[in-house]
Amino acid sequence: MPVVESLICKEADGKLSFGNYILGTKSKVEDFGHDGDVYKVKTFKEITKLEKNSAFVYESVPGSTVMGFETTPNLTTFELYGFGDTQITIGLEEDTEYEVYVDDVSIGGMKTNLSGKLIFSVELSEKGTKVLIKKR
Repeated sequence: MPVVESLICKEADGKLSFGNYILGTKSKVEDFGHDGDVYKVKTFKEITKLEKNSAFVYESVPGSTVMGFETTPNLTTFELYGFGDTQITIGLEEDTEYEVYVDDVSIGGMKTNLSGKLIFSVELSEKGTKVLIKKR
């Protein structure tokens, strides 16, 4: 069952991993430095949330574990672990269209709202779910 024991860490390839969907109590790490940015993660079984420089980046309800999180202006990729139907919210560019792929299958084009949030649901398990979000 993949979880990030330290709640957030930098992987050998430079990507971030964060979250622990099996925690029974709320836990957080603040002031985690990575590539000149400061991250904050809050996580437990009911929610996982990531902020970068005090701005929203990621949220899942219920909680999840995110492995290999990487985002560029045109592409966001990561692998998710958790339990059951999970709502994912990603902070991206506002009022922009993206194509979302779950396990290499397109679930369609989606447009962010005026605050730049993209919302979709996935069925999570301990085997992992790959997510790729590509700017159109």
